[in-house]
Amino acid sequence: MEHWRVDRRETRHRARILGSTSKIADAPSAGAIRDSVGGDCPARHRTFTILIPMVMADREGVKTASGPNTALTVVGLVDNMLNGLARVPFSQPFKGPGGILDNIGQSVTRATVRSFLGYSVSLPIEDFRSMEKILDTICGAVLPPVVGYFGGVEIEDDVVGGQEGVWCREKAGVRDPEFEHEALDKTILYLHGGGYFGTTPNMYLMFAAALVRLTGCQVFIPDYRMAPEFPFPAALHDAADAYRGLMEMGIPADDIIVAGDSGGGGLTTSLLVYLHEQEMPKPRAAVLFSPEIDLDLSQDSIVDNASNDVLPWNIPVTFYLRGVQPNDEHVSAVYSHPDPAWFPPTFVCWGGEEMFRDGIREFADRLREGGVNLRAMEEPGMFHVFPILMPWAESAKRVFTSIRELAKANRAADVRPSPTAVPGQDPTIPTETADTL
Repeated sequence: MEHWRVDRRETRHRARILGSTSKIADAPSAGAIRDSVGGDCPARHRTFTILIPMVMADREGVKTASGPNTALTVVGLVDNMLNGLARVPFSQPFKGPGGILDNIGQSVTRATVRSFLGYSVSLPIEDFRSMEKILDTICGAVLPPVVGYFGGVEIEDDVVGGQEGVWCREKAGVRDPEFEHEALDKTILYLHGGGYFGTTPNMYLMFAAALVRLTGCQVFIPDYRMAPEFPFPAALHDAADAYRGLMEMGIPADDIIVAGDSGGGGLTTSLLVYLHEQEMPKPRAAVLFSPEIDLDLSQDSIVDNASNDVLPWNIPVTFYLRGVQPNDEHVSAVYSHPDPAWFPPTFVCWGGEEMFRDGIREFADRLREGGVNLRAMEEPGMFHVFPILMPWAESAKRVFTSIRELAKANRAADVRPSPTAVPGQDPTIPTETADTL
């Protein structure tokens, strides 16, 4: 049996294989590393050192802005977000589907995130990558001690299937009482959002830590490649390598839950299509938060909810597609034909006022019509990825309760839906449609 040891103390972008140092253009797959070492090499020599960058700005070939330009970009970001917040008091922030505090929090969150995203997509990619690196550095320094002290979650960098990422696990002795008698035998492969072009694993540590505490699972967030530097299918291949890497670590597919939000949710569905085509075992379940699963962007809600959502009106997708048709099922799962033989039990939630609403509704209908075990929740009055942006809101708590039930079930199909609300009958009750999950 071959044994592989990863030592990540080497300089970024470098790999030491059998004593020699060679340049790595980008994140190699586990198979590529094995091929570079040689199949007939004795196992005792199969030791390599590799460190793949955890932020796009550190990848070879990715252009970044100069120091002065980066400083101006950050100043512009702060100014833009402050301007957005200054408008909140004039937009009747206390009105909304929830309580006064929830409504005000929703208005502030909407203004802040919309300002951030709108500003980000307007930047030249070099300026955005430099700003992204600064934010990643801040998150990487601040969030691990925060989630460690307050959440009892430890953060560890690692390489899985050739993909660098971060593990989030419960610290020893701090397990939630609800999971005291359950072994930590399930793993969440979380594909972070960012519209296929932005954010990093470090920026998702707070939410990943929340998933750890909610479910008792360990969470791995891979640092997959993003557009425009690496268009489709680079991110898909990285996600597949991470999934394959987990299984090579001895984690069976039935103990893996694939999850993601926004672009990461869309990538999760692309991964499921890919696993089916490659005849690889399907995961235990899929969990999707406001997945970006219709890159055609022709649904009515794209226009109807543009003024209510946190997403920018000019959602960028062409640089990710790079010639691929937006109605291709490999990038837009709403055009796929799910079958329970290969599509796992699925939980999906979205906001009633988000731009992707109609596409997600259609996707949920396809899952249901195909016979896939499904639990779908639409929260009226909420925007894109609301459980991540507003975890304190009652609507988010309902989502977390459902996810907790999924993780606690002995089998994915053991979870049963709570009473279903009639869409549009009561705006204070979440729209929930389900078969079984």
